[in-house]
Amino acid sequence: MAKSKVVSKSKKLVLGGSLFLLAASGWAFRDDLFQVAKNLDIFATVYKEVNLNYVDEINSTKLIKRGLDAMMESLDPYTEFVPESEIEDYKLHYISTQYGGIGAGVYNRNNKVIISQLFEGYPAQKADVRVGDEVLKINDIDLAGKKSNEVSQLLKGAKGGVVKLLVKRENAAQLLVKNLVREEIKQPNVSYHGMVKDGIGYIKLDKFLENSGQEVQDALLDLKKNNPKGIVLDLRFNGGGILQEAVKIVNFFVPKGVEVVSQKGKLKEKNNIYYTQNVPIETDLPLVVLVNSRSASASEIVAGALQDLDRAVIIGQRSYGKGLVQQTFSLPYNSLVKITISKYYVPSGRCIQALDYTHRKEDGTVVKVADSLIHEFKTKAGRSVYDGSGIYPDVVVKQDVIANISKALITKMLIFNYANSYRNTHSQLPTPDKFSLNDADYADFIKYLSGKDYSYSTQTERVLTELKLIADHEKQMPEIKPEFDALKAKLAVSKKNDLIQHQAEIRQILESELMARYYFEKGRIEDSFKYDKELNAAAQVIQNKPELASILKGEGEHKIIGKPIAALAAKMPATEEN
Repeated sequence: MAKSKVVSKSKKLVLGGSLFLLAASGWAFRDDLFQVAKNLDIFATVYKEVNLNYVDEINSTKLIKRGLDAMMESLDPYTEFVPESEIEDYKLHYISTQYGGIGAGVYNRNNKVIISQLFEGYPAQKADVRVGDEVLKINDIDLAGKKSNEVSQLLKGAKGGVVKLLVKRENAAQLLVKNLVREEIKQPNVSYHGMVKDGIGYIKLDKFLENSGQEVQDALLDLKKNNPKGIVLDLRFNGGGILQEAVKIVNFFVPKGVEVVSQKGKLKEKNNIYYTQNVPIETDLPLVVLVNSRSASASEIVAGALQDLDRAVIIGQRSYGKGLVQQTFSLPYNSLVKITISKYYVPSGRCIQALDYTHRKEDGTVVKVADSLIHEFKTKAGRSVYDGSGIYPDVVVKQDVIANISKALITKMLIFNYANSYRNTHSQLPTPDKFSLNDADYADFIKYLSGKDYSYSTQTERVLTELKLIADHEKQMPEIKPEFDALKAKLAVSKKNDLIQHQAEIRQILESELMARYYFEKGRIEDSFKYDKELNAAAQVIQNKPELASILKGEGEHKIIGKPIAALAAKMPATEEN
């Protein structure tokens, strides 16, 4: 009986506790609802009073949009409100790249609408519209003063629609009229695949939008017909996209039923674990994934999962570090909101989110996750990997820093313009594998630059200017003036020689731009193979089977991947002071 009484009392305690928790949660819920209603009432009242009483006429739609944008931006860069007017652009950016158009990109420069890009095989290219052409009118509508997005809307439309362009071309005797018919434009997720050096299959994946998994599958199956020694999956500059497409792509290389990624958020119903669902295509061929600082989100899921499962060697630079998952919700009047609902975790259990948006500084700036808060995780083979800082590559290839002179030539559009002029005076160019910019070509480019402004200011010059201001203020300039003037003169001589000193780099950029004029994006990519240090490193790893195995097994220096500097310093033995 005593035991029965104890049990009965225990049940009462549990029931009492449950009722208390239920009541507490009910109070919390009611309080939350009150706060929501209160804040909405305040917001609506403020809007009404401003709309009624503000001294000048206001655009109410813009006012609300700006308020919503500010609210979203206070959370993170990925949570955003999308009004009806921007839905189509949103879909192109995040869901699918199919649209009705002419297959050309434009940009606005000095109030002129310039063709910036052509897609091979589409109406603009087939009608001999060229990069660098200035578009004056579209269907007799004058483009003077129109923004790029307004021009884009005029070019896009229903398949089969007629688009009439009035075009001005450099050195052409008269204006050109181009009559085009819109086609369905499909910008592929896989911009290139093929066999590259030493029998290696190469797949360049630019985004993870609709059908990207199928495109990678088709490319992989096509490459396998050539019996490649290994596969390189290039995710550099790939900012991500649809999570499920990333899972599909990992599945091509690992067995069915393997965890690829999990997502965890505030709401339990948003939590999910994604497993491979199908029989893989290739589990044995050596696999390398290329990443850089612009590889983000879905790219990091693929790279992180294949690293954690010890299936691929990651080569390049540390990835961006976006470990957040967004979901879209439909709103009234054909608008929507994209909200960060969870964080994702690759198979080892790590979240690679690098920026802490929740704990901002007082001025609102965002900081990286501190090294002291970074944790160690283990891959399937026991290699050490870390959270909070993107995907650190197994093989680091230092990224070259572009020279100031090269930046100036690019930003001032001089390389772009020279390539346009070259295309208009040269009907053909050798294929990428046979073309190399020779000395005569480079001399012609230098001649083209004569009289043009490609001036720039270096960091050294800015420091010298600041030094002079400080020295003048402290009245020390007379004493250091000889050394100051000598250093300034030496720097000027150095800048004058920049076109010679950095000609290898400038030639490479110029060559790439010329290839795009004749062979479009495919030509630009194939030309890049000659200079691609990450691709060369991938080829070396694939060909060196002992090294490949050593990396994936975590032997020697490969046991630890990207250990945080602070953690390393904490474990270093203290030095004795004498």
